[in-house]
Amino acid sequence: MPSPISTPQARSENAHAKINLYLHVTGRRGDGYHLLDSLVVFAGAHDTLTLGETTAGPTLALGGAFGPTLQAEAASQGKAQAVQENLVIRAARALAPKALGQQGGAAQLRALHLNLAKNLPVASGIGGGSADAAACLRLLARLWGADGARLATIAPTLGADVPVCLQQRAVRMAGIGEHLTPAPAMPPVGMVLANPGVPVSTPAIFKRLKEAAAPFTPPAPPYPSRGWATAGELASWLGQTGNDLQAPAEAEEPAITALLGALSALPGARLARMSGSGATCFALFDDVASAQAALPHLHQEALPGQRRPWQWAGGLFNA
Repeated sequence: MPSPISTPQARSENAHAKINLYLHVTGRRGDGYHLLDSLVVFAGAHDTLTLGETTAGPTLALGGAFGPTLQAEAASQGKAQAVQENLVIRAARALAPKALGQQGGAAQLRALHLNLAKNLPVASGIGGGSADAAACLRLLARLWGADGARLATIAPTLGADVPVCLQQRAVRMAGIGEHLTPAPAMPPVGMVLANPGVPVSTPAIFKRLKEAAAPFTPPAPPYPSRGWATAGELASWLGQTGNDLQAPAEAEEPAITALLGALSALPGARLARMSGSGATCFALFDDVASAQAALPHLHQEALPGQRRPWQWAGGLFNA
């Protein structure tokens, strides 16, 4: 049997926010999946998954600022068991038999309880459930002795963003999310993240993109081989790119436009853009101190919040 995880630090795993610094939709496959080109980084902001014990597992308990949001969404859909069908639990169920065999996996699942501190906004373009599922795979791999190759085969079966979230390092993402290549060295940038607290429908955004006159964009220019020395260099290079989902998202929810304007106006902001399909947006700064100093200047009118609005300032995370 695998040796138990003995230290508190080893019994928890962080799921960091995934940020698309640019996102080009380059085409669509015959099966309907869109082809993407994106520079993905991870912010210091994160959810936290912690191991517990039970005799009736696997079970998942939700806490943190946005735990009630997940609970409420499950209730509104009339799915009493939706929390226990969360992608985190699906990740555990997928890994257990591959790491421990059918009998051993079933026994370990019955003893498995997970606590998710949901500190990041839900369905907001920064990884969400995919990051949490990837954190579950990393955490249980330590507990059950599974290797990285096994995790890499499971991750794509859980969702297109799970492989990149499994790595939690700066990469260029292509295909439908399965082609990952290391990005050049990233400068020590600061970042402000904000979500206006409004729901956006990813299917509705892609529907608007489909109806656009030119729905697809070529891949980004080649990356500089030595990376970007400063946030200014990175922002200048990113000026050649965009997020193809941003305009459809702004048309769907004008609060995103207002938030982007507020982020652009922050002192020291180099670039403001939406991440993923939204509604979370980011602004880049020269360093962490500049981002943290700018955050208090973010006008609360830009965070109207039918849901709970959210904001954060800090630096990048790289596993």
